[in-house]
Amino acid sequence: MLATRCNKFSMAERIRPIEQMLELSEEDAMSPELLDSQVQKAQEQLLALKRQQEQIEKQKRELEELSRRQEELERGRAEMTDKLSRSLVILEREAYDSQKKLEQIRATHESFTQHLQLLEAIDPKSWNPAELPKELSRALSTVDDARAEFSQQRSRLEAGATSESSDINLPEAAPEMTGTLSGRTFAQWMQIGLAVTLPLIIFGFIALLIFFWMASKGQ
Repeated sequence: MLATRCNKFSMAERIRPIEQMLELSEEDAMSPELLDSQVQKAQEQLLALKRQQEQIEKQKRELEELSRRQEELERGRAEMTDKLSRSLVILEREAYDSQKKLEQIRATHESFTQHLQLLEAIDPKSWNPAELPKELSRALSTVDDARAEFSQQRSRLEAGATSESSDINLPEAAPEMTGTLSGRTFAQWMQIGLAVTLPLIIFGFIALLIFFWMASKGQ
């Protein structure tokens, strides 16, 4: 604003000589040489004023451009500050949820591994026939524990899954079957019975062979 006032004052000061030149005496006005000189001075002043006007307009455009860019800076900074702040909150929440889910997956993996090792360690062929009921009860308890743990962990993973995250597709938990013993069918019990009694059958067959061999030798 001060620069504009100074420019206007300077322009007014430069216009005064033109007004003074117009206030010539009739004798000077009649002189062609003087008129040419005054016209040339007036043209020079007009060119100077034009250059000054162009300079002022250029400065005005520069100031307007700086003002526009400053407004753009403030607007963009406010916009991105808001978006980044809200995004960080969302990412922190997602990271926390993912960490909890990862910990749960690790715990489930460890539990499943332990139960799988216990199930794979069941070997009916190595059982002592004298302790068959005890060994069988222990093995069935191991299977029931594995089934219960599987159903529990699967339910926890399904409860912790959200619509935005990918579900973990574990096999369906087998429902408890009615009319069976401990959730097993008759065919399954037949297979278990065969596996349990097979060593006894082999042992009895060998014992019979030895008995007949000794009997024939005694005769």
